[in-house]
Amino acid sequence: MFERLRKPTPETTQKVNFAVDLGILVTASFVAASSLGQLHWKVALAMSLLAVGAWSFGSRVLRHYDVSNGRGFLGDIALTLVLLAGVAGPIALLRLVVPRYAMATELTRFLVIMLPAILWVRLRATGLRLWRARAVEQVVIVGAGSLGRLSHREIRDGNRRAEVIGYLRFDEEQDHARLQAPVLGTVRDLDAAIRAHVVNEVYFASNALQHRVEVQQAIATCEKFGIPFALPACGYRFARAKPVFEKAIADGYVHYLSVRNKPIQLGLKRAIDIVASGTALVLLAPLLLATALAVKLTSRGPILFKQVRVGQHGRTFHMLKFRSMVVNAEELKDRLAARNEQSGPVFKMTRDPRITGVGRFIRKYSIDELPQLINVLRGDMSIVGPRPPIPSEVAKYEAWQRRRLSVRPGLTCVWQVSGRNEISFEEWMLLDMRYIDHWSLGQDIQLILKTVPVVLTGRGAS
Repeated sequence: MFERLRKPTPETTQKVNFAVDLGILVTASFVAASSLGQLHWKVALAMSLLAVGAWSFGSRVLRHYDVSNGRGFLGDIALTLVLLAGVAGPIALLRLVVPRYAMATELTRFLVIMLPAILWVRLRATGLRLWRARAVEQVVIVGAGSLGRLSHREIRDGNRRAEVIGYLRFDEEQDHARLQAPVLGTVRDLDAAIRAHVVNEVYFASNALQHRVEVQQAIATCEKFGIPFALPACGYRFARAKPVFEKAIADGYVHYLSVRNKPIQLGLKRAIDIVASGTALVLLAPLLLATALAVKLTSRGPILFKQVRVGQHGRTFHMLKFRSMVVNAEELKDRLAARNEQSGPVFKMTRDPRITGVGRFIRKYSIDELPQLINVLRGDMSIVGPRPPIPSEVAKYEAWQRRRLSVRPGLTCVWQVSGRNEISFEEWMLLDMRYIDHWSLGQDIQLILKTVPVVLTGRGAS
């Protein structure tokens, strides 16, 4: 018990984080409802309930406290600011429509207490570590010898949040009783291991002279899939000696990426995703509400359709859309397989009988895709990136086609502005590869500008 209190699990940390945040909101509400030493307790109670309700609903929609949501620390801070705005908005509106409330409380006082207190919880790096835990990266180690076991121990005990999900042996190596992760096969099974598991990086615990041929072939596999990999910087381990440039090989490995590495532009891209999707959800609220009513009133079933999609490195998530088809659409899909008009594993029909009347309209103008702005806020998707496929499609991908999973999926990409259903599946994949290989923030902005007229005219949609 004391060990759990000393080193709380990420799940426990997030529950404590949630409780502390709610406590801050209630405290800020009561302070804001006090004036000249007098507490307007009815106003304070109403304000607390509104703030707690808005925060709880928003954090659940955005998966703010989910340990495995995949966001980094800065992304968590940005989402916190979005939630704070979501709480302050209704309270500000209440002050406008209820004059008595406006006299009893001061919104500025509420924000002055709430904003720094909640951000402070996330910026603290000591004590109970109440900031949210980063998503755990899944690592495969190629090599089950002494270097592989040592690398596993260093990954486990290091500051990086990573988990070794398995080993791949070289031919001359034997299964060892001290291995703390399952053996997934031999080095020749790397292709199958990447297909079967979410793999964020591959470590090659290898001997450069003895394993050159096998490692070279495995590197080609990583590059084909777009998976980052790490090679030993040296064949030795040292007790005291340190490299001159220690940060370059902090864990004794040189790390390689199979996609373009632009950390500053990627950070700006995530910031644009958060600001743009949050703003769009506010501005498009009337259209979202009208669409929800139209879907609900014209056909049986839920308003939103949640579908499992495959994201970066094969991690799955639930993509949100306005329901545009009948309730049993997935069951009818098998019966219509022979009428598929798209090559490859993707199913497309120009006059799909499963689509409802309202659904045909909202699909033509991509209105059904608007709930995915919530996925963008969560961090599941980006505004620009390859469209996320469904698992059954990914299972049929060739190895080179899976490289489109090496980046975060998006709402729009080159395919959306190049004819959509008018181009073949292989051309679609090649367009995504070209986007990944030549990615830049400027290209994303150009694609967003090109997407607007395509959506307004409904060109290429079905």
